[in-house]
Parts: sequence; structure tokens; C-alpha cells
Amino acid sequence: MNRKVFQLLVENSSGVLSRISGLFSRRGYNIESITAGVTANPRYSRITIIASGDDDILEQIERQVEKLVDVRSIKVLEPKDSVYRELCLIKVEVTDQTREGLISISNIFRANIIDVSENSMIVELTGNQSKIEAFLGLLSGYTIMELARTGITGLSRGSSDVVWLED
Repeated sequence: MNRKVFQLLVENSSGVLSRISGLFSRRGYNIESITAGVTANPRYSRITIIASGDDDILEQIERQVEKLVDVRSIKVLEPKDSVYRELCLIKVEVTDQTREGLISISNIFRANIIDVSENSMIVELTGNQSKIEAFLGLLSGYTIMELARTGITGLSRGSSDVVWLED
């Protein structure tokens, strides 16, 4: 099974995310990750979708999404030509004995400790999926109380394929 990262520019209108996810649902396509947010122009939103399937299914996804009325642009973000990032918040149970170890691991990964309480800490980590997975792997000796991941968002490198939408 292959994966593709699709980047969509869509009209920033009510129900657009529902229509896009509904297309995936109706067709039985798999969404591994989906993120959405407004662009520099508030009339448009950028949606990043990671989908998996064989090559035919991934091509069909691209063609079907491109036909949706709200979609102004779709492109595939190739790993070598793009930058991907994900945000992860991890609440970890700590004691006086384990607190310093978690701080050390967080420093190595350039993670930020954003909340400290008597028996827990919340760590914020931003990076690619492999960095986040490596960090989580090192926490195997700790109790992860809660975990929240945003999913991947990304942009293509350079300016050659920037899409400028007219108002």
C-alpha cells in the first residue's frame, strides 16, 4: 500500500471539509491524516490529506477531489520536494525521580515543556513523523497519560509551484 500527501486549496465556506471527507467515505478511501486551516487570504483554506491505497486508487482520489466545486487547486506533495510537520502534545506522568530524565529527553529533541504539575508534565514537540515516533519510543519507560497529534501539514519547497488565486 502506498501513501500520498495531497494539498488542497479550497473555498473557505461552511461544509467544505464535510464534503471532502464525505467523498472519501462514500468511495471507501482511507484517510490517514487530515488537517485544515485558513490561508493568508481568508477566502481560502489549505487542507492537507494523507491517503493510502494502491497507485490506481490514489490517482482516482486525486481526480475525484479535483472535481469538487469548492476545490480550487490540488497538488501532491512529494517528500523530496516538500516540508512536512506535525505537532504533538504529550502529557507524561512524572515523579521527583523521573522528572529530570523527561526534561533531558525533551531537550535532545528540542521539545518544549509547556506545563508542569506535581505529578505530570506536558511536552510539545513539532517535527516530521519519524522524529515524533522516535521521541515517543524513548518514552517507553514513562506513563503517557494523554496524547494529542495534529496530523501532518506541509508545503512544497521553493516558489515554482505556488498557486495564486484571484479574488
